[in-house]
Amino acid sequence: MKLCSSKAYLLNNPRVPGSISYAISGALATVVHDAVMNPAEVVKQRMQMIFSPYGNSLECIRCIYIREGLRAFYRSYITQLTLNVPYQCTHFMIYEYMQSLLNPHHNYNPSSHFVSGGIAGGIAAAITTPFDCVKTVLNTQQTPQFNTKYRLLTQNGHATYYKGLVDGIRTIYYLRGTGGFFRGLQARIIFQVPSTALSWSAYELCKYLLSIR
Repeated sequence: MKLCSSKAYLLNNPRVPGSISYAISGALATVVHDAVMNPAEVVKQRMQMIFSPYGNSLECIRCIYIREGLRAFYRSYITQLTLNVPYQCTHFMIYEYMQSLLNPHHNYNPSSHFVSGGIAGGIAAAITTPFDCVKTVLNTQQTPQFNTKYRLLTQNGHATYYKGLVDGIRTIYYLRGTGGFFRGLQARIIFQVPSTALSWSAYELCKYLLSIR
């Protein structure tokens, strides 16, 4: 809803170029989306840890809140925005560009929506993988007193603790070098291509069905 309303407003504004309109629409939608979904992302990633001590999602939420407080659910919010705003801006701009090539009349065309969505998601995922690595280490850490059994150890034997975006970047570079920012690149692209292809296909289908009523 946020995407559609902002996109319609910006496209009707002659002072804003079309490509910029798509980018701004994606950015605005991301700010609202991430404010709601960031806590869920934290819980998901804590549950996916190899040595996750949590039995289920509710236990995970309760333990995080008791041990680390409400702020733990938003520790990576700025990093999440730093990742998702350029991701969504790139994603929307490439999708609309691909649509202008494959579907210039902007009719309902399932194959063009699927292909455009997949290409847009894959390119955007590749570009923003470094930020995704930083976001992941921020989300999966715990407070130092609860870390010692599971956290990655540095050379001096102390648990690694990331204070924020800048510290996360510095520490990843120290531990793994430049390559550390691209760990999981292939897996991220493999996940995002079909995901965004299906998402855009579903979105365009719903929009088409609503338009013919």
